[in-house]
Amino acid sequence: MSDLVTLYHSPNTRSSGALTLLEELGVPFTLHTLNMKAGEQRQPAFLAVNPMGKVPALLHRGELITEQPAVFLYLADLYPQAGLAPAIDSALRGPYLRLMVFYGSCFEPAVIDRAMKREPGSPAMSPYGDFDSTLAIVTARLRAGPYLLGDQFSAADVLWGLALSWMTSFKLVPESPEVTDYVARVTSRPAFVRVRERDAALAAEHARAVAA
Repeated sequence: MSDLVTLYHSPNTRSSGALTLLEELGVPFTLHTLNMKAGEQRQPAFLAVNPMGKVPALLHRGELITEQPAVFLYLADLYPQAGLAPAIDSALRGPYLRLMVFYGSCFEPAVIDRAMKREPGSPAMSPYGDFDSTLAIVTARLRAGPYLLGDQFSAADVLWGLALSWMTSFKLVPESPEVTDYVARVTSRPAFVRVRERDAALAAEHARAVAA
């Protein structure tokens, strides 16, 4: 069994973050692209890999890893030599884990509430809080910068940098100086640029395939 990880990816989706992380890690991997414009994510071949029909999906040593934070945590810990995850005994390990989980469990649900114009749940009932509270926590970390863990760039910055880039472009998150400076700083890194260019080429290829 190959020790390489296989990433199931579709351009300009959540899996772009996982692909960017693999580029940052600088490790070999196998890339399996899906043409979502053609509905390949709902075909039996991929549903046999991930019954949810979602990307990113990661296969490694016969096991499936899904859900963005889990994929990021797994990859960053799998390749510790890249230094993108604080060690278990590091003082930054706790803040790192908190930020990785906070994105999907608190911040994104609150952003979706705001985008859908839904009232947040009461503090006693909501498991993730409200938009203003979650955004305040993030901007406080960014204000201390330059990265979420201070001077140390980590896998958390790959996750948050791309997410905030997308959310600000769709006006889901205010373009405050802290957020815009952070997004520019992170997404100008060579790995981000390479994936952005690769995704543009893949998206054009997929569009041509559907048109044909």
